Amino acid sequence: MEFLGITLTEWIGYLASFFVMISFFMRNIITLRYVNSIGCSFFIVYGILLGSWPVIITNVAILAVNFYYLFINKRKPETT
Repeated sequence: MEFLGITLTEWIGYLASFFVMISFFMRNIITLRYVNSIGCSFFIVYGILLGSWPVIITNVAILAVNFYYLFINKRKPETT
């Protein structure tokens, strides 16, 4: 399945890259972690579609770190 000559797998990869990229523009660390988590989730799906274990493992680890800081370690961010 293609749209504009780009496969669904490639679209998912582009979406993943987009969300990870825009997460770095976030000033609020909480927002950054949420947006980055969306990107990581897309990268996990992308890695599954490609059968690429390095992509899957790396993004599962990053997603776990984001999850930890968002939901388990709920300290208030430091203000500078």
